[in-house]
Amino acid sequence: MTEQERTVTVAIQIENLSKTYRRGFWMTKKQALFDLSLNVQEGEIFGFVGPNGAGKTTTIKILAGLHDASSGDAKIFGIPVHELKSRNHIGFLPERPYFYVHLTPRELLHFYGQLYNLSYETRKARIADVLQRTEMTAFTDVPMKSFSKGMLQRIGLCQCLLHKPKLLILDEPMSGLDPVGRALVRNIILEEHQRGCTIFFSSHVLSDVERICDRVAILVEGTLRSVDSINELISTTHRVEIIAQGENIPSEWDSNVLPSGLHHIVASATERETYIDRLRANNCQILEIRPQKQSLEDILVGEIKGNTIDPKNMGVWT
Repeated sequence: MTEQERTVTVAIQIENLSKTYRRGFWMTKKQALFDLSLNVQEGEIFGFVGPNGAGKTTTIKILAGLHDASSGDAKIFGIPVHELKSRNHIGFLPERPYFYVHLTPRELLHFYGQLYNLSYETRKARIADVLQRTEMTAFTDVPMKSFSKGMLQRIGLCQCLLHKPKLLILDEPMSGLDPVGRALVRNIILEEHQRGCTIFFSSHVLSDVERICDRVAILVEGTLRSVDSINELISTTHRVEIIAQGENIPSEWDSNVLPSGLHHIVASATERETYIDRLRANNCQILEIRPQKQSLEDILVGEIKGNTIDPKNMGVWT
């Protein structure tokens, strides 16, 4: 069977998902999600991004069975999320993991291993493995009350990996980590992807999303704005960069002088030919013309700025 002939399995299926909370003394209704629909294919690394209050954590909690949707459906490998067995193959890391900090990592992970019905010998081997992968072996028998936020984040990742899940759902897995810790988590995600695991994660560290994700969804104020591959998102450009040399660069243009003395000029795609014609008319030498790619941050900021936020509808969700 060729790669094209293989049937692609949907790991996460979300259809018209909405969530309304009630908060305050008067139990005022606040809607966190509006008819969200998206699919995550098995084997993907899928990024879920948006500003604070966009509805990312709400979505993740519904997928993990911690919150009920107000309407719509969500399924994990075809099983509705309200059914307990939908969580059999999930490794879940919340944004702020909470552990009994009087325990050591070894004690905590044995506890989780028993929840996963792993035998003692299997638990022992896998605990050693996940602690080694997260570089926490030296702290195996240290009570977690002395751990930093980043160290607790690594232990949270250990419990996600312990039962070798088919799907990892990670809410801000880079939160609280230093650059070394972020690189370590990125590598673990890529290792799990190589193993065949599907990864669905939210993050405000957009450079990490851009580096490792196959596809990304942008959520703003509970509404899905875009779903596409990273390459398709960042390849879309509306501006060009022109490198030119000469004395008569129009002062009103968006330009700056490089250390080499050359001029770096930014023009919209529609103005490209006008700029080129004028440079040539001014006896300027054009050395290079290239499209200016957008970063994921540029795209997200553009989506946020294009959104009119109603303060009356702001809730306490994320």
